[in-house]
Amino acid sequence: MKYLESEAFIGDNESSEDAVKSSKLLEIRLDEKRDELSALPEDTPTDRRLELSLESGYILLDLHRQQEAWELARTILDQALAEELWLRAVEACDIIYQSEQTDAIRALAHGIWLGVTFPIDPELSVAMLQHLVDETPDNSDGAAVAAVTACYIVDIRAKGPDRESLKFFTNQLLGQVARRHSQVEEQEIFDFWVERMELDDPAKFLPRLAKMLDVIVEDGWWFERDDLRAKIPADVQ
Repeated sequence: MKYLESEAFIGDNESSEDAVKSSKLLEIRLDEKRDELSALPEDTPTDRRLELSLESGYILLDLHRQQEAWELARTILDQALAEELWLRAVEACDIIYQSEQTDAIRALAHGIWLGVTFPIDPELSVAMLQHLVDETPDNSDGAAVAAVTACYIVDIRAKGPDRESLKFFTNQLLGQVARRHSQVEEQEIFDFWVERMELDDPAKFLPRLAKMLDVIVEDGWWFERDDLRAKIPADVQ
């Protein structure tokens, strides 16, 4: 899996010498990405250009160059939305969030809205929802809503070899939330908790997620959601 890999922070478990080597390798990768981007033919699709730019953004995060990552991703977000490249837009939101700079938490809300609304890679949608779980207090119902939405997204969208891994991950995530929220340990109690929290009906928990995102954004949405909803593919659940 790509987006749910544990984040590597240079120096966490390394000697200073190893950290310097790792940083140098990251700098080399960054230069390679930039050279690759510069060498693209003029007729290269925008999606490919943004993909390479965003890969550079993630490397900048690994190098702790948060401001540069923020500036790059914020520009890409507008481009991706204009071109209806929803996956790239969510990746940009992810980088803005992880940069911990201006509007980081607001970017998370935008990325979750896009990742739930549009049929992008479900792993990225799950990663964004996991960020929200991490942001919420232990006793918050919001973590439960985010975790069960992750389960729902995987159930309806995930296909191929990663489906079972994603299902296992999201089920574990929901179980962890249940333990920290209500000290739930046994399956029978878990089932009761899910029912009591109204997490067994998307018609109930998805509107609750939408309200949470509204609270985070505080009427400062960067796009008109109604306009974007009109672009949802007809065959999307």
